[in-house]
Amino acid sequence: MSESNVSALVWFRRDLRCTDHAALFHALKQNRRVWCAFVFDSDILEPLPRQDRRVAFIHDSLVELDQGLRELALKAGVPQPERVGLIVRYGSARSVIPQLAGELGVQSVYANHDDEPDAQDRDAQVRGRLSNLGVALYTLKDHVIFERNEVLTGNDTPYGVFTPYKNAWLKKLEPFYVKPYPITPYAGHLAPVPVAVDAMGADHIPTLADIGFEAVGTLKVAPGMSGAQALLDDFLHRIDRYDETRNFPGIKGPSYLSPHLRFGTVSVRHLVDLAWQRVQAGSAGAQTWLSELIWRDFYHQILFHHPHVVGGAYRREYDRIKWAHGAKANTHFQAWCGGRTGYPLVDAAMRQLNQTGYMHNRLRMVTASFLIKDLGIDWRRGEAYFAEQLLDFDLAANNGGWQWAASSGCDAQPWFRIFNPITQSEKFDPQGKFIRRYVPELAALPDKALHAPWLARPADLASADDVVIGRDYPLPIVQHDEARTETLARYAVVSEGKVKASETPRARSPRRAR
Repeated sequence: MSESNVSALVWFRRDLRCTDHAALFHALKQNRRVWCAFVFDSDILEPLPRQDRRVAFIHDSLVELDQGLRELALKAGVPQPERVGLIVRYGSARSVIPQLAGELGVQSVYANHDDEPDAQDRDAQVRGRLSNLGVALYTLKDHVIFERNEVLTGNDTPYGVFTPYKNAWLKKLEPFYVKPYPITPYAGHLAPVPVAVDAMGADHIPTLADIGFEAVGTLKVAPGMSGAQALLDDFLHRIDRYDETRNFPGIKGPSYLSPHLRFGTVSVRHLVDLAWQRVQAGSAGAQTWLSELIWRDFYHQILFHHPHVVGGAYRREYDRIKWAHGAKANTHFQAWCGGRTGYPLVDAAMRQLNQTGYMHNRLRMVTASFLIKDLGIDWRRGEAYFAEQLLDFDLAANNGGWQWAASSGCDAQPWFRIFNPITQSEKFDPQGKFIRRYVPELAALPDKALHAPWLARPADLASADDVVIGRDYPLPIVQHDEARTETLARYAVVSEGKVKASETPRARSPRRAR
C-alpha cells in the first residue's frame, strides 16, 4: 500500500507532548493523513474521587497538546489548520478507539507502550477489535530508554539487582538511544478532523465538568510541555549540586519533573541526553540524577517481567508476614494518612502529600518505613494511599519504592534495617525548615526540640506559645524502640519456607489516572 492512500490514528496515553514522540513520528512518517486522539478512559476514571489532581493535570496538558498540534499544522501549511488537533472522547478506551478508527476509516492505530498489567489487557482487547475491522495496532517504546528485554543478564534473564543493571544500562547507552524523533519535517501529514467526527472543531477539549470532575484549584506543578520546560530550565541551574541537595526536603534540591515524566509532557530521551552530557563533563550531581532515571527504567522492566508484584511481594516469602490489623491498626493507619503520628517529620511529609500531591523522595522512604516497620501495617495499604494522592503516581515506581521499604522487593533494603524517624529528621531537616512549613503548631519550638517534641524541656514548650504535646500536637502513637523489636519478630518468618517469586499468581493493578 502506497503512502498516498494510507491514513492513521495516533492514540495518546501517557505521552502528552507533540515533540520527540515515537508513535506520532512513525505515524506521520508512514502515512499521508494522521489524526490524533485521547480518551478519558472511564474504566480508569470512574472509581476516582470527583476532585483529582491528576485528571486536572491531564486536562490542562491536553489543552496545550491540542494547541501544539495545531501550530505544527499551521507551520507545515496544512489546509484548514484550525481543524487539526486532538479528538478527545470519554468512555472505555476498549470500545472508543475501535469505534473512532472506524469513523475515520484509518488503516492503522499507533500508540506507545504501556507495561502495566491492566494496560496490557486493554491493549490486547483493542488490538483484537481493531483486527476485526481490518485495522492494525502498532505500539512503540517511548516512556523509557531501555525496556522489556533490552537490558538482560548474561543468561538472558531480567536483572533483579540494581547496580549490575545500571552498569549494563550505561554500557549499552549510546547517542542513538537518546536521539529525538523529529516531528516537524512530517507535520504536513496532520489531517483536519472531519466535521462528521468532531463538529466543534478547534479548541474543543471537554471541560472537567463535561467528564464529571470538579476543579481542584491551582496545581502546584504547572502542567503541559511548557510546565515541564520551565522546571527543566530551573533545574539545569542546580543539577550539578543534585547529589548534595536531593535528600534535604527543606531546600530546593529535586528536579520536580516526576509528574511530567509520568504523563509524558517531557521526553525521557531529552532528560537522559542532558544528564549524560553533564556526566561526561564531570558533574557528580548529573551522575546521581541519571542514576535516578535508570532506577525508573529498572522498575518498569521489573513490572513487565514480574507482573505479580502488583498485589504481591516480589520475593514470595515476604507474603508470609502477619501484618497488624483490626481497630488499633486502622486507627494508626488513619493517623499516618492524616499526618497525626506524633513524629514531626513523618507528619510534615504526609501533610505535604495531602496538600500538594507531592512528596519529597527521601520522605517517601521515611513515611513508608514508618508505616511498615513502626506501625506494622501492610505495605499494600500505604502503596494504595500514595496511588490515590500522588500527582506523579506511576505503578512501577510506586510499587518498587514500597516494596523496597518493605524489604520484599528486588534489591530492597534488608528487613532488619529500620529507619529511625527521629534521627532521619535530625539528619535531613536539622533546622526544621520543612517541619515548620507543614506542622506550624510546632514552629516556635527550638530546632533541637522539633524532632521529638514530647521530649522537649518544659521551658522550651512554654516559650513556644505554651504548646502542649498531646493537645496542640499528638503524642507519638508508638514508641520507636518497642516497634522495632516487634518488627524484627514479625519479619523472622521470611527465612522460613522461601518460595520463588515467579510462582506468585498475577494480580490486577489498582485503578489510576492516565
